[in-house]
Amino acid sequence: MRLKRLPLTAILLVVLFLLFSCSTDSPLSSNNQPPTPKIQKSVKIDGSQTYTGTLETGALYKIWMPDRWNGELVVFAHGYVSPTEPVAIPEDQLTLSDGTYIPDMVTDMGYAFATTSYRENGLAVQEGIVDLEKLVGQFKSMFTNPTYTYLVGGSEGGLITIKSVEMKHLYSGGLALCGPIGDFTKQVDYVGDFRVLFDYFFPNILPGEPMHIPQELMDDWETVYVPKILQALQTYPDRVRELIICAKAAVDPNDPETFAQTILGVLWYNVFATNDLVARVGGNPYDNTDKTYHGSADDAYLNKNVRRIKADPEAVRKLREMYDTTGKLNVPVITMHTVADPIVPAWHERLYREKAFSQSPRGYYNNLFVLRYGHCNFTSDEVLDAFTKLVIKVKATKTVSIPAPLARAR
Repeated sequence: MRLKRLPLTAILLVVLFLLFSCSTDSPLSSNNQPPTPKIQKSVKIDGSQTYTGTLETGALYKIWMPDRWNGELVVFAHGYVSPTEPVAIPEDQLTLSDGTYIPDMVTDMGYAFATTSYRENGLAVQEGIVDLEKLVGQFKSMFTNPTYTYLVGGSEGGLITIKSVEMKHLYSGGLALCGPIGDFTKQVDYVGDFRVLFDYFFPNILPGEPMHIPQELMDDWETVYVPKILQALQTYPDRVRELIICAKAAVDPNDPETFAQTILGVLWYNVFATNDLVARVGGNPYDNTDKTYHGSADDAYLNKNVRRIKADPEAVRKLREMYDTTGKLNVPVITMHTVADPIVPAWHERLYREKAFSQSPRGYYNNLFVLRYGHCNFTSDEVLDAFTKLVIKVKATKTVSIPAPLARAR
């Protein structure tokens, strides 16, 4: 797929960041030598060459090198993939909602593009951080040091992007899209609350417990349980509205279909991410023992009868250690979110902004909002605009002295 004709504003932005160009290397933060190239296949396509192989960690990688390379590299951190799926490059995540193929969009502008499967699926945030670092090392061993290396990620990949630029001095800048970057404990609580509320309003549809998902629910999700859920939503529309209100979940009020999309979407993450999360943190990190829910026809009855679950304190501690962000940025970062994201709520942006403004140099962080429903529901123009802003910010900081981190008054 070739990049569609860009609007005038996007062209002007591209011209601007080219004017800021200067040369700098981004050294690997690891003392390990780059792995020996393990190229399995090289394919020539119109305008670029693709290389596929396996990193030393076992993660698969794919690199697109344009015929006329501008010397800069875009690294893509993909989002969540169910542990039930085989490890592979998630090609479906490389296509935007308007049909634009991201590698084509990037290489058409002269950038190299690289991504990895990570060594495993699931909430592999720590593994993803390391595998992306190895991917950059692989790129350098095959070609040369890029003058700038930009890390871009969506959803779980957005979290990986933020944690990578907080922890590593490897990247020139980061673009995090629709990621759970503000508070991962609150993200777990959001999904957990949704499941216990669903079970209250629609009892006896989903088997098992909210934090212990039986295999049959995963195996028969599409064929048995999705139809059951949809039938229940049609039968009890009043309960649908109460569920959405009590869970504080996003929908498009002008599109009734988004109610079912939100419910199925959040429940999918409960079904296919919960067991993996519990295994990684060594216990249940979700707690609603002190939670008061509002928005039902009878809140007193709801709060008396909804299922209550107590967290394992050690699992909560490990969850925060593994998945929470700090706000301490080493390089410029831009984040972007749809205002009505039903999976990763947009309030993550506010929470991360509070961290970054108090912990990072002024000017290092900026966040953008898109007035739309959906998770990671961006157009190519919106992604290109955000990326262009990042490039301008990165190259501007190379010529401007950035003061030491100062706490911002709130």
